Amino acid sequence: MFFYAYILESESNPARFYAGFTEDLQDRLRHHNDGSTPHTAKFRPWRIKTAVAFSSRQQALDFERYLKTPSGRAFAKKRL
Repeated sequence: MFFYAYILESESNPARFYAGFTEDLQDRLRHHNDGSTPHTAKFRPWRIKTAVAFSSRQQALDFERYLKTPSGRAFAKKRL
């Protein structure tokens, strides 16, 4: 089983990104795009920009948390 930290990019507003965590990447993307996730509903549709798979749930959660910090956003913008 894998755990994913991911970055979504809005197709309607490419300057908008969202970082998250999931165990089922395709199902989570469907939820973001069907509007059932309030935080991302306004800027749908979304596409997966980057997804990193981890065998450890905690490592995936830690990386997601990092991506949501100012240094994590800078890292993602430059490297991912």
